[in-house]
Amino acid sequence: MPNVFDPDFNSTEEKPGFTVRDSWIGMQAGCERLGASLYELPPGEAMCPYHAHLANEEMLLVIAGTPSLRTPEGWRELVEGEVVAFPVGQRGAHQVQNRSGAPARVLMVSEMIGPEVALYPDSGKVLARERPPGRAADGTLRKIFRAADEVDYWEGESAPADAS
Repeated sequence: MPNVFDPDFNSTEEKPGFTVRDSWIGMQAGCERLGASLYELPPGEAMCPYHAHLANEEMLLVIAGTPSLRTPEGWRELVEGEVVAFPVGQRGAHQVQNRSGAPARVLMVSEMIGPEVALYPDSGKVLARERPPGRAADGTLRKIFRAADEVDYWEGESAPADAS
């Protein structure tokens, strides 16, 4: 059985500034409609870019350490045991970074609704994905676009050919 204090890590992201280990606790426990991922952040690293989900509400629980949280209200330090909710939409935008000198662990719990759209305010990107976060996306839609590349609904469209 999965354990947040002795996790079986599934993956490691090693992008400078975003190095993090991830344990898919919900999947390991057999969840089908609920996601739960344990993230371990080394000092100075962030979990992911600042973003907001349009379909899936999330909740964070600090398991260990003192990570910092960015929301639309700005940055603040979290303490062990603290719980924070991220509602859908831009008011739930968030980013977690470990600004302390010791590793930090947070548990992210979320709905597993697909399709999902996520917004990235800092880079002006939009993510569209067919499957919910944390589920395999093989062969399904998962695209990231710059919002500035938006086109008119009718661009590239033409009337159907005459069927007669």
